[in-house]
Amino acid sequence: MNNELMQLYQQLIIDHGTRPRNFGEIQPCSHHQEGYNPLCGDKLILYLDIKDQIIQNAMFSGEGCAISMASASMMTGAIKGRHVEEVRTLFDQFHDLMMGEVDETEALGKLSVLEGVKNYPSRIKCATLSWHALKNILDGNKVIAKTE
Repeated sequence: MNNELMQLYQQLIIDHGTRPRNFGEIQPCSHHQEGYNPLCGDKLILYLDIKDQIIQNAMFSGEGCAISMASASMMTGAIKGRHVEEVRTLFDQFHDLMMGEVDETEALGKLSVLEGVKNYPSRIKCATLSWHALKNILDGNKVIAKTE
């Protein structure tokens, strides 16, 4: 990761971590999912309103480290208005990026700045918590999403 991208990564993590977007609850919502990262103590609830396979609205509540909050904030913004199948693809692309399986990040847009997290392996679980909650919703899995 070049120095310019690393600075952007740090700025976005701080901005979204301290002032998360889409923070709150959707009432009523069509889907909600708890997520818990026992390593860091991050806890969140992801709320989605899905109609006709389109994510109409996405919000989250909870508490956690700056990386966890920033990732949830950016993810909820990125999935609004998208078809469920497109969001599945986005999950796979983000997961592959975090696991170091791909270096190509163009398809992720602004989410690609979270690539910097993979330089801190213990923090990958923080960045992926909200994504695992999202995957559980998409898969119909009602079990609390955990990163362990």
